[in-house]
Amino acid sequence: MHKGFIATAALLGAIAVGLGAFAAHGLKKIFNAELLQVFETAVRYQFYHVFALLAAGILHASFPGKKMQWAGKLFIAGILLFSGSLYLLCFCKYNHLNMNWLVAVTPFGGLCFIVGWLLLLFSTMGKRNY
Repeated sequence: MHKGFIATAALLGAIAVGLGAFAAHGLKKIFNAELLQVFETAVRYQFYHVFALLAAGILHASFPGKKMQWAGKLFIAGILLFSGSLYLLCFCKYNHLNMNWLVAVTPFGGLCFIVGWLLLLFSTMGKRNY
């Protein structure tokens, strides 16, 4: 078990629930439909990858190694880059700040997610430790 991944997943999960509730109750009144959809996408992908990070933390006990560690790190990086850039983009657009370059950051987060999932797969193909 990788306690750091599990603890980080728990924290990021709590943040995702809070941001989702904030979107449903607070932002729904002030964001237009497009911004609300972008924000909800960020929350949804954060939540998906909280579970991926949790799985990496739990699976680390049976499949220890660098690939599993990198999978977890990439899920964290993906959440920060993908969801984080979308949260920030919504904030900037709402406040009429021209920060459109943030959309260039989002795909790097998506790439982190993809590579993290592949590393999770590859790390389970090796020797089992149970």
